[in-house]
Amino acid sequence: MSEPKLLKTQNEIFEKVAELGAILTHRFQGKEPVAICVLNSSFMFYSDLIRQIDLDLTCEFLGVSSYKESQVSSGAVKVTLDLDISLEGKDVILIEDLIDSGLTMNYLIENFKSRKPNSLMTVALLQKTECLKVPCKVDLVGFEVGPEFIVGYGIDSAGAFRNLPYLATV
Repeated sequence: MSEPKLLKTQNEIFEKVAELGAILTHRFQGKEPVAICVLNSSFMFYSDLIRQIDLDLTCEFLGVSSYKESQVSSGAVKVTLDLDISLEGKDVILIEDLIDSGLTMNYLIENFKSRKPNSLMTVALLQKTECLKVPCKVDLVGFEVGPEFIVGYGIDSAGAFRNLPYLATV
């Protein structure tokens, strides 16, 4: 595997996460949203983002898989860990690391809408707009990126590079 090439520094990520947290704090003022982390690779972004949201909130985790050992999404979304709570009548923030094909996010949006939340806001750190296979509307996106395979800041390549404190391409 090739050596990672820097894409976004730790400081650039921190600044963007703080900006997104301020937007979410404003958007959900007076509410107690449920922040949902899409596991596995969103965990670093999620933990940093929720610390930037100055509100009482509930933390939940949802496991999904669409990559397996590949660098390309299979398009088939498998739920590996479901939520422990009902979303009915709740304000939900769905937090994902990377929108690639759009298939996983669209699946999650439809799945969550069927659970009858009061509101659903989607947030992604990264979006590969030119790689979208289907139209996919994400409410807040930190960075638009190219088609290269990205690692670091929780995102892995077959288990490697997840612990990098920055984003890189391989």
